[in-house]
Amino acid sequence: MGLEINTLAIIPIMAQQHHPRAIEATTKYFLTQATAAAMILFASTTNAWLMGEWEIHQLSHPLATTTVMLALALKLGLAPVHFWLPEVLQGLELTTGLILSTWQKLAPFALMIQVTPTINSPLLVAIGLLSTLVGGWGGLNQTQLRKILAYSSIAHLGWMVLILQFAPSLTLLSLSLYIIMTSSAFLTLKTNNALTINTLATSWTKSPTLAALAALVLLSLGGLPPLSGFMPKWLILQELTKQGLPLSATLAAMTALLSLYFYLRLCYALTLTIYPNTLTATAPWRLNFTMITLPL
Repeated sequence: MGLEINTLAIIPIMAQQHHPRAIEATTKYFLTQATAAAMILFASTTNAWLMGEWEIHQLSHPLATTTVMLALALKLGLAPVHFWLPEVLQGLELTTGLILSTWQKLAPFALMIQVTPTINSPLLVAIGLLSTLVGGWGGLNQTQLRKILAYSSIAHLGWMVLILQFAPSLTLLSLSLYIIMTSSAFLTLKTNNALTINTLATSWTKSPTLAALAALVLLSLGGLPPLSGFMPKWLILQELTKQGLPLSATLAAMTALLSLYFYLRLCYALTLTIYPNTLTATAPWRLNFTMITLPL
């Protein structure tokens, strides 16, 4: 019921623009969330039918645990059931996209943390690795900032799911930092009124301070060492190695490089590109010229 109220409450917020893209995004979101809720209901009924237990902590049948995990992955937008997330986020304005990327993740994550002890371990690792790979690979060829942030969300959630069964406290640390960094990214983009990489390149003329802040936030999302986004990735890799999963840790680190590439691309566009500009208002040096009159 809580999940359903959560879904139904955000739908009017998503559709408030009355734009065809917004309505399409709202419809896609509603259908995926309703499907996931139906799968959770089916899994709990199956577990009650086969094992006689209704509690979410006591999911003991493999069919029920796998179905619940896939349903929660669908709610969160984890690979391989991630296809709705970039499309939905692209159809929304930045403030609604911020709510969808942060607040809407909390309820399914709370359920996933409760269900984790009963779930098959290789399934969680596989979903986590696939999400980090899809999140890195999918963002490479994008020019729309909202789609890039959607793939970034998939990759970060993949890291969280990867470590969930071994150290839930690390998952919560990752989630907290992800929410802070994603909120900063969405709000700086909204202040700059930037939706594509091209418009991002002009933001230095509006406010250099905001451009520098946005670059720091993006580098932190990418996980570069001096910044806070590096800490959870480092701790997760350390914990995976301690648990005897060096191959998974190596693969996760390699997929992080894919994400880092498109964050660096955004930072390059933001700070190192002088956008071709013909407006005198945004280029003060154009105003200082003297008229030269030639004799006829």
